[in-house]
Amino acid sequence: MVCMAFSSSFIYFCILIQNVMTYSDYSAIFDQILSGTIQHAPYDDPHFVEYTKLNQSRSHRWDKAGKLTEECISTIQSISIPMHWILITEPWCGDAAHSVPFIAKMAALNPLIHLEIQLRDNKDSEIESYLTNGAKSIPILVVRNTFGEDLFVWGPRPEACRELHHALKAQEVTLEELKTGLQQWYNADKGTHIQEELIAQFRSLT
Repeated sequence: MVCMAFSSSFIYFCILIQNVMTYSDYSAIFDQILSGTIQHAPYDDPHFVEYTKLNQSRSHRWDKAGKLTEECISTIQSISIPMHWILITEPWCGDAAHSVPFIAKMAALNPLIHLEIQLRDNKDSEIESYLTNGAKSIPILVVRNTFGEDLFVWGPRPEACRELHHALKAQEVTLEELKTGLQQWYNADKGTHIQEELIAQFRSLT
């Protein structure tokens, strides 16, 4: 990003966003985990490595086939102020595999948006400030202005998916049945609800 503004807040913003994890960097971490290059917890557990393998496949599918609606595209392109999007996630997270690719697609539409990805389990992660009912649920998207002020926070799931999760939990389904139900919801939704929810958030700022 070329920093040409003169306000102190914007200069600070430009300095802040240097040397942060990009979506490309994040995607490369999947390969490092699967190759054994990264073996620290929780990726020293074969189950988390398997989750990562599944989520890489899901993410790649949305990278290639995921479509943004015209309404979403026009809304993101109409953003006229610099923004810092902080996306807290992890490769093992199933929900993230279905949301992160769409958020990355949105951020790429506007040069005023800088997307920073934070790994939830890293010591520098800001997840402690964005707990969901006391839990470190992810993914979490924090949208900030150049003053470092939060404009809004989204996550960890679209509302309709959250309602399904609660309904399945109330039915006391098995963990596998829960995972399957959520996976089927995301496959059918194709990123529609996350786009609608973020569109509504951005429009509320104007």
